[in-house]
Amino acid sequence: MHDRILRYCACMLLVLSSPATAGETVTLCYESQDVRPWRTEKGDGLNFALLKIVGQRLDIQFDFQSIPWKRCLAQLKANTVDGAFAVSYKQDRRELGEYPGGDQPDASKRMHTDTYVVLRRKGSKVGWDGKHFSNLDGAIGFQLGYSVGEVLRAQNLEVDEGSQRADELARKLIAGRLAAAAMGGSDAANLMQGPLGVQLEQLPIPIIEKPYFLILSHALVATRPQLAARIWNAIEEARNSAAYKKQAAAEGVHH
Repeated sequence: MHDRILRYCACMLLVLSSPATAGETVTLCYESQDVRPWRTEKGDGLNFALLKIVGQRLDIQFDFQSIPWKRCLAQLKANTVDGAFAVSYKQDRRELGEYPGGDQPDASKRMHTDTYVVLRRKGSKVGWDGKHFSNLDGAIGFQLGYSVGEVLRAQNLEVDEGSQRADELARKLIAGRLAAAAMGGSDAANLMQGPLGVQLEQLPIPIIEKPYFLILSHALVATRPQLAARIWNAIEEARNSAAYKKQAAAEGVHH
């Protein structure tokens, strides 16, 4: 009886650590808002184009779930989803899931790179020289749960994390409830091209440039380490593929 139990446990470990089987489903969550050109709530954009190539190469299915960002990260931590994208690196996010490369994320396995930039009201004197802000007469806003907050707090600045969406943040800035806004470069570009853009100015120097990753749940990496490695390797290969580069170039993106 004891030997039979040991054989069963060994078989189960073999199954859990084996490569993905054809048609296997991996559940991924992402933020429920448009962040062009990377993704939209409806599942369009370069992140999805990249993962489509990954799925085809590995013969796996991705089940995409569009949910608010903080909830997405909470579900990742609870292992109720297999992964989340696109996530920049913060040390405390290691509690939520696993990055490719572990403690020092491997940027070659990134999905994409993006910047955070500063927006101010047209005519405002707020400045950013790449290291320090000047002429701030209030809080700097950023979106709920976004990693740029860590950079701003490190400078002991007054911050406002009360906005879920980029357009909400822009409207608070225009209304004078914020001195400036720290926003993802893609979001800022879309806003500046839209109806709110005439009331805003984007400062030329980014706050920071970061790689963004697919991070996988602790449960998936613990039980299926080979699958995790294959997914991250396939992301690098897909990002460097001619098919993806053509789609990225059509969106004005060059990796």
